[in-house]
Amino acid sequence: MEMNSNRKPIWYRVTLIFLLFLGLFASAQNSQLDLLLNDYNNRPDHILVAAHRATNPHFPENSLAAIEESIAIGVDIVEIDIRKSKDGELVIMHDKTIDRTTNGKGKVDDFSLEQLKQFNLIFQGQATTQQIPTFEEVLQLTKGKILLDVDFKLEDEASVKQTYALIEKYGMENQIIFFLYDYPETPQFQKLNNDVSIMPRAYSKKDIRAIRKLDDISIIHIDESYYKKRTMRRLINSGYRVW
Repeated sequence: MEMNSNRKPIWYRVTLIFLLFLGLFASAQNSQLDLLLNDYNNRPDHILVAAHRATNPHFPENSLAAIEESIAIGVDIVEIDIRKSKDGELVIMHDKTIDRTTNGKGKVDDFSLEQLKQFNLIFQGQATTQQIPTFEEVLQLTKGKILLDVDFKLEDEASVKQTYALIEKYGMENQIIFFLYDYPETPQFQKLNNDVSIMPRAYSKKDIRAIRKLDDISIIHIDESYYKKRTMRRLINSGYRVW
């Protein structure tokens, strides 16, 4: 009996099937992100779901596990807070200190990244196995999957450029919503990379008028002290997304 010399070995076929599966999975993820970006950019009246500090019922705030869970359950946007370690690494932490959210105590910028990684994030009063993430780790986890609302807690220009450099490194400009407390700073952020979406905060009618005069702004954060349904509807009808 002659053997078919053209028949591929089992390992080859298994590898081929596996690679095909990976390709289909990546394609599905990209399609999902494309749909999300279309809703975000072109449908300001379409409500998107955001997880503040990636908060959910199972994991610590601002943790990789919480972000991963947000992705798994179909959250559209994860809000994170960026601070800096003593040795200049961008880390995810809401407070100025690690007292509330970890089993350690002290200011974030009093510790090196290596030292910060020795602490564990707390959930419901108990230490977990989760560590303080870096901004780069968050980018690696979320690339091609969801949008990130970046609440930037730093003020120096060097830190802003460092943050933008990481975003550009991973080609994630279209996934970032950069939250600004002071709208007059918008142009200087746009000069760094106008492909990154800027979300300025408005505290008054005067602020809204000023923000609407800015170029390339598609989303406005209305402070809760001034939030009015009529104002929101008017902005949406004008093509702005309202936070």
